[in-house]
Amino acid sequence: MKNKIMRKIIITYGLISGAIVAGLMFATMPFWKSGVLNFKNGEAVGYTTMVIALSLIFFGIKSCRDNFFQGTITFGQGVKVGLLITLIAAVMYALAWEVCYNTVATDFIDKMSEHYISEAKTKAASPAEVEAAVAEMEDFKQWYSNPFLRFGMTLTEILPVGVIITLISAMLLRNKQVLPALQNSR
Repeated sequence: MKNKIMRKIIITYGLISGAIVAGLMFATMPFWKSGVLNFKNGEAVGYTTMVIALSLIFFGIKSCRDNFFQGTITFGQGVKVGLLITLIAAVMYALAWEVCYNTVATDFIDKMSEHYISEAKTKAASPAEVEAAVAEMEDFKQWYSNPFLRFGMTLTEILPVGVIITLISAMLLRNKQVLPALQNSR
């Protein structure tokens, strides 16, 4: 019974976190299309949405601490819970990117390539450096066309954010004085 409670908490918080990060991805796509977001400011917006969504890791660990571990949780237990929530959210994020990439952001890789080649042209000291940048982007475009590699790369965008939030949350919540559980008064 108790394992079901913990599993339910992890799945619930993972799915909610994943839904938030996926929803925010879809919500920001029109800003990419209109040019409001670009490769200079888009990264900051993307990682901000990840932090917002993955903040649920803290509350998931707290919920496990309060409802499964009777008000105390070790650092290791907190890390386990947080990483499982992160994994669920990360998979949802990568799946959402696949949907976006294949529907509303079909020109993403071409725009990215244009951006980096343009940057190379302004920073390059020689035509050979520009040619190298163009060749590198062509190789990357070919690599990125593989959905399995793209999915894995997308996971590596969000997983480190989740790991950091997990470590901070587990460290804070191992102290039962941090947002202690409300006691039933009977």
